[in-house]
Amino acid sequence: MEIIWQWGIDVIVAIQQIHGPLLDNIFRAITFLGEEEFYLILLPVLLWCVDFGLGARLAAFFLLANYINVGLKDWLQQPRPFYREPSVKLAEAEGYGMPSGHAQSAVVVWGTIAAWARKTWFWVVAIVLIVLIGFSRVYLGVHFPTDVLAGWIIGGVLLAIYLAVQPGVERWLSQLKLGWQILLALAVPLVLVLLYPTKDTVTTLAPLAGAGMGLALTNRYVPFSARGLWWQRIVRFLIGIIVVLALYLGLKKVFPGEESAFYLVFRFLRYGLIGVWITLGAPWFFRLLRLTEAEKRD
Repeated sequence: MEIIWQWGIDVIVAIQQIHGPLLDNIFRAITFLGEEEFYLILLPVLLWCVDFGLGARLAAFFLLANYINVGLKDWLQQPRPFYREPSVKLAEAEGYGMPSGHAQSAVVVWGTIAAWARKTWFWVVAIVLIVLIGFSRVYLGVHFPTDVLAGWIIGGVLLAIYLAVQPGVERWLSQLKLGWQILLALAVPLVLVLLYPTKDTVTTLAPLAGAGMGLALTNRYVPFSARGLWWQRIVRFLIGIIVVLALYLGLKKVFPGEESAFYLVFRFLRYGLIGVWITLGAPWFFRLLRLTEAEKRD
C-alpha cells in the first residue's frame, strides 16, 4: 500500500500546483454537494417539491448505501492523504478514507435521479457532477485517487442493484399491512444499528427508521402530492426546512452530548424525529395549509 499511497500523494501534489484561493473556494463549493447538510436540503426538496415517491425511494437507498460506506471505511481503515502528508490538506475531513463517501453518494444520488428523469441531458449533468465531486476530494487533499475510484465503483454496483430490485421490493412492501410496514421500518434500522453501534451509523439509520414509519402512515392516511404551483412548492420547502433545522440544531442543544452514556439513544431519537417530520409531519401540515394537491398521489 505504501507505493499506492505515495503515488496518490504525488498525484494530489501535482494537481495542487494550480491551486489558489479562487479554485480552492470553487472546489470547496463543489465538495459541499456531497456533505450531510446538502443532502439534508436536497432530499426534502425532492419529497416536497418534485416527486414524493422519488424522494422517498432515494432517501431509503441513500441512507442504506451510506451505512455500507461507514462499515467499509471502518473495516478497511485506510488513512487520508493529509495523515501522511499534512501539506496537501485544503479542507476538513474526519475518519478513514476508503471508499470516498462523497464519490459513492454522488453516484447513488445523481444516478438515481437521472434514472428517474430518463433524459439524456440529465445523465450528462449527473456524470459531470459525479466526476467533479470526486475530483474535488482529491484536489482538496482529503482523499487519495484510489479512495474516489473505490467510491465510484461501489456506488455504481449499488445503483445497479437498486435499479434491478427496487420495483419488486416496493410492490412487496405495498402489499404488507400497515402494522408490518411500521414494524419493518423501525426494526431493520434498529437491528443494523445494534450490529454496528456508532455515531455515524446512528446518523444514517435513525432518519431511515423515522422516515420509513412516517411514509407508511402518510401513504395510508395523508395522501400527498409534490405537485402544485411554483409558489406552493417554495412555501412548502421554506416551512418544512425551518422545522428540519429546528430539530437538527435545537435538539442538538437540548439532548445530551457525546460524554453521556445515552448519547447514541438521544441521537437516534433526534434524527428519527427529523425523518418522521420529513415524510409525515410536513405533508400533513402542508395539507392543513392547503399547499398541496391532497387528492392525488405521486
